[in-house]
Amino acid sequence: MIREFAPGKVNLFLHAGNRRADGYHDIESLVVFASVGDEVSFEDADALSLNVEGPFASALAQEQDNNLVLRAARRFAEQAQIEPRVRITLTKNLPIASGIGGGSSDAAATFRGLSRMWSGRTNLQALWDIAGDLGSDVPVCVLPGCWWMTGRGERFASINEVGTFDALLVSAGHPVSTPSVYNALRERTGIGHIAGPQRFGTSGQLAGYLAGARSDLEAPARSLCPVIGEQLKALEETRPLLVRMSGSGPTCFGIYPTAASAQAAGDVIAKEHPGWWTVPTTLNFGRKWVFQ
Repeated sequence: MIREFAPGKVNLFLHAGNRRADGYHDIESLVVFASVGDEVSFEDADALSLNVEGPFASALAQEQDNNLVLRAARRFAEQAQIEPRVRITLTKNLPIASGIGGGSSDAAATFRGLSRMWSGRTNLQALWDIAGDLGSDVPVCVLPGCWWMTGRGERFASINEVGTFDALLVSAGHPVSTPSVYNALRERTGIGHIAGPQRFGTSGQLAGYLAGARSDLEAPARSLCPVIGEQLKALEETRPLLVRMSGSGPTCFGIYPTAASAQAAGDVIAKEHPGWWTVPTTLNFGRKWVFQ
């Protein structure tokens, strides 16, 4: 059995430009990946199939036949010119439609896993090219790392200046539609507002840099999902170095100076809001991803 980890994707900031002729917005974002995520496993089989399990599996029951994992498997098979005889199991640990790229990361993990099963049938550039067919966030998830993301999300450059740091992810479990958030967007920072990061010695220095940026999607997301404001307030009360919403929401995160302080903040919020998804994590956690 082949297993691939599909880490959550966190936008440390996201600036939006104007809507383009194709309906998308140009964006500028600094992206990292979390030590928490889904798992996708692959076994030889007579035909392509998908089983979904895990704490958030039920939320995908209605779309299982059109799940991004299956779409990625079919697109990979088309590119590699193979018959995808594989049984796939998706263990869904990340909330659905939560702004941390769960579905996109699952699709990208499917590309990685199938490239290991059928080694040499495609290459990394080809996967980056076809990943955009599945969604704007999928290409950047093919090789998780720290990326400066531009265009509609399909262009990205590796960033080596950001080390690992500790954080807390919080979501009250109210899904938000990304298209709806963009449709409600009124104020845009625009592109080129902030320079690329320099090397940071501490989490505090990173937080100081990020304070000069913002999440343009936070205001429209909060108008559609007011509980986001409650999440941000709960995080702020634990006195982190920085609080922000990721992507199009609703997941919010706080950056902390140590793993212990992130855990302590998580304990406080979980006690006050027992129904929320509250997970301490390491961001940009440094796993080496291998493409075959």
